[in-house]
Amino acid sequence: MSLGIIVVEICDRNALALEALEELETKYPEVAVIRTNCLNMCNLCRARPYALVNERRVYAKTPEACIEEIEVLIKEELNDFYGGE
Repeated sequence: MSLGIIVVEICDRNALALEALEELETKYPEVAVIRTNCLNMCNLCRARPYALVNERRVYAKTPEACIEEIEVLIKEELNDFYGGE
């Protein structure tokens, strides 16, 4: 894993941690997925699947929906970074 221009942080205790998020690194080489012991958002962690994408909270009712939201934000960040339209 290399540190990308987009960092996706996942708490090991969150429902999202069970998903194969490293596939995002393959799909988007600019992305680094970092799994950490705790992100200090315990109330959110217990309530919903969530991640931090470049320090922005992304959450949804299901892990699958959360991954979709993560990808939307990744695409926005890449568009901003590369100056796309």
